[in-house]
Amino acid sequence: MEIDKLRSEYESAGQGQVFRFWEKLDEAQKESLAAQLAEVDLGEIQRLVDTLVKGQGESETDFESLQPAPYVPLPSEGGDAARWAEARKVGEEALRAGRVAAFTVAGGQGTRLGYEGPKGTFPVTPVREATLFQVFAEKILCASETYGVSIPWFIMTSRINHEATVSFFQENQFFGLKEEDVIFFSQGMMPAVDFDGKLILESPDSLALSPDGHGGSLRALVRSGATATMKERGIDIISYFQVDNPLVQAIDPTFVGFHVLEGSEMSSKMIPKAYAGEKVGHFTILDEKLTVIEYSDLPEELAEQKDEEGRLRFRAGSIAIHIISRDFVERMGDGEGGLPMHRANKKIGVAQENGETVKPDEPNGVKFEMFVFDALPEAKSPVVIETARDEDFSPVKNAEGLDSPETCRRDLLRQYVRWLKDVGVDVPADENGVPDRTFEVTPLRGFDRESFVENSKNQGLSVPSEGEVL
Repeated sequence: MEIDKLRSEYESAGQGQVFRFWEKLDEAQKESLAAQLAEVDLGEIQRLVDTLVKGQGESETDFESLQPAPYVPLPSEGGDAARWAEARKVGEEALRAGRVAAFTVAGGQGTRLGYEGPKGTFPVTPVREATLFQVFAEKILCASETYGVSIPWFIMTSRINHEATVSFFQENQFFGLKEEDVIFFSQGMMPAVDFDGKLILESPDSLALSPDGHGGSLRALVRSGATATMKERGIDIISYFQVDNPLVQAIDPTFVGFHVLEGSEMSSKMIPKAYAGEKVGHFTILDEKLTVIEYSDLPEELAEQKDEEGRLRFRAGSIAIHIISRDFVERMGDGEGGLPMHRANKKIGVAQENGETVKPDEPNGVKFEMFVFDALPEAKSPVVIETARDEDFSPVKNAEGLDSPETCRRDLLRQYVRWLKDVGVDVPADENGVPDRTFEVTPLRGFDRESFVENSKNQGLSVPSEGEVL
């Protein structure tokens, strides 16, 4: 019997406790638990326990040698306008050639927003209440029509939201995209361990599992066959972004162009930090390699350091927007040579002897996750370009306050005002650029500022009325 072999392997690895409820499970429960156990790489778990749980843990950063990373400034901030124009031209050529795919990391739920369901199904726009997924779909559709090519969209879900996500797209006819151009796959799951390195049962028939982090997207692309599909379709450039940011330029020709011109394997966007304590990672140079240091890890004295112009010295903030070469994903996502795992001490539900799950008040175990930016030090010729915060970054993370639906809708309205002004339509707005009325400009009119201006020529647009959708 196959289960005997599985049980023997776990007992030999010192993890036989996962079978402690086995005799009490019905056949369906046994099948479910066995399937989970069969997917676990016991060798990987043992290495992680030895290094991150029982060992020295993650290596200390040498902050003495840490330097700010260079980046390509926007033309408005002193950058070379001709170079930016050339990058857009090169990026548009890559798009017309069908070399580019969009890729969204969308494994989360809307729990922090007080919303039941996949985060991508959360409504964000001010009038239509279009969801995050709809906003991205319309941007991709508009770019596809602009460049006369089908731009495929790869969406990474998780075990907790895969079925609901796929159903949502089916119910909405894929928002006008071709069904074969929207490819779903689930990210990997990692089992949690207690502080002794023992795998935790969350319920009698289930391990305590959690997604393996946004860095797991690289190996999920490979393991799911997504990169093989890309190769068949002639795609070698991947536009990576996360599901919580409706302002993101999902398809950015200029960004693609810089990636191509620099011969980069992984390129990134930065925004200047608004203040020293802003919760975004920092692009830095460590051991002569481009490295992202998380906001929580950079010492306060470095975070507050100023340069000779009075600006933050470590000001290049990471906003999880990347262009990644397919070949690089295949290299980083295949086998043991991939991204490092990090530990996170968490409160993890544990199955009690009576079978009930109890979640503790204090952290009782370790979850393992990967960060996609950890690929940067391994990338050839990585490039960082500046982007405008108000054109590319307004995430929806919290139910209220900073990075909330309210702030995001305000930022969308401000963007509409700027874009309309570019085509000669002046919408009354306050000193912060917020209009005196609520209206909406759909991404179908333009996937970015330049395409909106181009598509709006000779359209006879006028100042929108309250509640109007353009």
